[in-house]
Amino acid sequence: MSKNFIFSSESVGEGHPDKVCDTISDYVLDACLAQDKHSRVACETYAKSNLVVVGGEITTKAKLDFNAVARQAIRDIGYVHEDDVFHADKVLIVNAITSQSMDIAQGVDARAAEGKGTAEQGAGDQGLMFGYACTETDELMPAPIMYAHLLGRELTKIRKAGTVKWLRPDAKSQVSVRYANDQPVEITNVVISTQHAHDAKHKTIKEFCIEQVIKKTLPKHLLTKNTQYLINPTGRFVVGGPQGDTGLTGRKIIVDTYGGMGRHGGGAFSGKDPSKVDRSAAYMGRYVAKNIVAAGIATSAEIQFAYAIGHPEPVSVCINTFNTAADGITDTEIEKAVREVFSFKPANIIKQLNLLRPIYAKTTNYGHFGKTDPAITWERADKAKDLKRALNL
Repeated sequence: MSKNFIFSSESVGEGHPDKVCDTISDYVLDACLAQDKHSRVACETYAKSNLVVVGGEITTKAKLDFNAVARQAIRDIGYVHEDDVFHADKVLIVNAITSQSMDIAQGVDARAAEGKGTAEQGAGDQGLMFGYACTETDELMPAPIMYAHLLGRELTKIRKAGTVKWLRPDAKSQVSVRYANDQPVEITNVVISTQHAHDAKHKTIKEFCIEQVIKKTLPKHLLTKNTQYLINPTGRFVVGGPQGDTGLTGRKIIVDTYGGMGRHGGGAFSGKDPSKVDRSAAYMGRYVAKNIVAAGIATSAEIQFAYAIGHPEPVSVCINTFNTAADGITDTEIEKAVREVFSFKPANIIKQLNLLRPIYAKTTNYGHFGKTDPAITWERADKAKDLKRALNL
């Protein structure tokens, strides 16, 4: 990619139909872990109009009313208005949950089994995961996705405070950033589409989004006289959420990660317990990449690793710093240091990041990365010194 370019990333609000489904799935996961930390959960949700289907494979000692958990998730998002077709107390919920396949379980469990090469806990599936970090923002995340998330968070904060009565749960944001010499220098375009009450005027919505959300949230030095604002560009957004569009768990994987700036292995996160490397190993990848950048070893870093189902060790580990490594350090040397400092075995990832806790509803919305909540352990930079020591820095 050229050093001078414009890059765009999007985010979506809690009330977006896909995020409604992600939220329900993570509420189910947390409810299971709160009673049984060894729960095996792969929960996926579908939503359309007033129908919610909660399905998947769950093996747990927890005693739960899954329908009640789903309704609470919908209520917390904010679908409680009397004119909502999709309403927390009125949706029809279909439960299609079964237990985890024993064939998968024996590969994941820390026990010997016929045909299994080790008695250690193995990966829950084959697959590849990526982690990424860069110095563009304080969170060590790409600027476009962080700015898009900031807009969504602010909209939700205002809506839930009740100060703007016409705001409704469904929303999307998008930010385009111009780079010069690989550094963000200007926000060229901001898009916000927010659901609203039927009597809200477009002029009111546009002025509010520009003056009270965008200009008070995004870095002032990046907003210029040339920045273009597109607010509810269709002119009307009353019908939203699952009434307006079908929702499904796991369809916002780029929103959940790096907004397209860092690569993605393809696995979704929400509704999956940490024995699923789609989720836990992606968190580990972010942890490793962030520590590389936080240590000053590189200004941009990506790690990719992959697993075979039932096998505890990754089948590959690859580091790419995009020629930004300091002091002539090679990516091969960084990879060696990473392997010394971190363990990529699934059981060790769970232990290192303390993942057997009901923390996942905190991750669902506005990105799984770049948050400051202390429960989000993969955002720590506590291994930076160890990496520098391993590289003799």
